[in-house]
Amino acid sequence: MTVIVTDTGFAPDDWTEGFVALGAANDAEALDVPSDADPNQIPICDGLHMVRIDFPSSADGRGFTIARALRLRGYTGRLRARGHVLADQYAMARRCGFDEVEIDASLAKRQPAEQWQFRANWQAHDYQNRLRGAATG
Repeated sequence: MTVIVTDTGFAPDDWTEGFVALGAANDAEALDVPSDADPNQIPICDGLHMVRIDFPSSADGRGFTIARALRLRGYTGRLRARGHVLADQYAMARRCGFDEVEIDASLAKRQPAEQWQFRANWQAHDYQNRLRGAATG
């Protein structure tokens, strides 16, 4: 079972359309993207509604780069991180353009919704805002 993390906490997965592996089709509604994909090779078309980027390890940050590159290329659909993303990385995931994170039930048990929601105000959890706060205080 998987759990979807958003700014409001944990939710069940509402995506029912399935996913197509990157490279299997150019007109898919939803793509599964591996962490070693070249973001410039990901086809962005009008029918693409969901991109799910794999995080094989919490130490592998390539998915953040892929997400940011897709947003910079103009992708406006749902963007989901899947796999070994930790609550501590949630603010970074949101800043890079992810809308949600898909984790397994065992990680959700070890890192409950409160840990993720603590970082849901992701715009406030960056070093620039902390510096601005220190300069005005």
